[in-house]
Amino acid sequence: MKDGLVLEIQRMSTEDGPGLRTTVFLKGCPLRCSWCHNPESISPQPELQWIPVRCIECGTCVGFCSRGALSRGVEGVVIDRGACAGCGACADACPTNALEIWGRRMTAQALVREVAKDAAYFSRSGGGVTLSGGEATAQSEFCMDVLRGLRASGLNTALDTCGLCRPETLQAMLPLCDVVLYDVKMIDSNLHRQFCGASNEVILENLRLVASAVVGSAGATSLWVRTPLIPGATATIDNMKAVGGFLATLPPGSVSRWDLCAFNHLGRDKYVRLGIDWLYRDMPLMTAAELDAMKAAAQSSGVDPAIVRTSGATRLQE
Repeated sequence: MKDGLVLEIQRMSTEDGPGLRTTVFLKGCPLRCSWCHNPESISPQPELQWIPVRCIECGTCVGFCSRGALSRGVEGVVIDRGACAGCGACADACPTNALEIWGRRMTAQALVREVAKDAAYFSRSGGGVTLSGGEATAQSEFCMDVLRGLRASGLNTALDTCGLCRPETLQAMLPLCDVVLYDVKMIDSNLHRQFCGASNEVILENLRLVASAVVGSAGATSLWVRTPLIPGATATIDNMKAVGGFLATLPPGSVSRWDLCAFNHLGRDKYVRLGIDWLYRDMPLMTAAELDAMKAAAQSSGVDPAIVRTSGATRLQE
């Protein structure tokens, strides 16, 4: 039975499906979205992070790296990511846990046992477990084993996907999912390639597949579409109308919710830890008026207005 590379287990989530949920973030994603809030989830390999506030500048870690990937710079520890193998020897040696590895191997059975500890919260809130990423379908065999284990334990299951995978993968997973959270970022394929690193033809075709399967499942699976609202990219009137126009062509009743998720800065510190200059580092939050305008455009796009919802913090109107 295949093991998987787990990035993080996040408990008490209210944003990844119905009720209180435990969200399992997995490593590896086929997209390279310029605004990604989880850049540490993109690589399918373990990655080292340095947390400056914990560091006492003792230099212990440098001596434990057999590949010479660590050195001491003016601002602290310098990581040569081309040389780093993500073995974790330096993190194990660090006396203050200033170095940590993003990504740990787990068996499906171990993961199911871990998340099943939260069953009491699920039963009271109507929640469950969400497999997210990165992109969960990138570790499809592992996810299938996990979903089977969750179902056998009587737990509600959700799959959070960008949709860029083989259709056969989704077809195999859908019967094991109570909810599918499906990202639709934009409809224009050229813009999608520009901002996300790949075209969206497969994503949109797979969404049609999922929508048809949901209707055919007689309500056994719910489909929630999610669109991140990124200033200068997805957060435009034209894109809202284009996404909504596409959703309106799907089988009636197949989409239960269309969530518009306002841009946030929660991933900014992660880029610092990865040594990456983030394009959206200084991008301000949307105003409430801007968020309302996106919602109004979405509601007038041809979908049932009642399915459109918004989430996320906004800044004061300037």
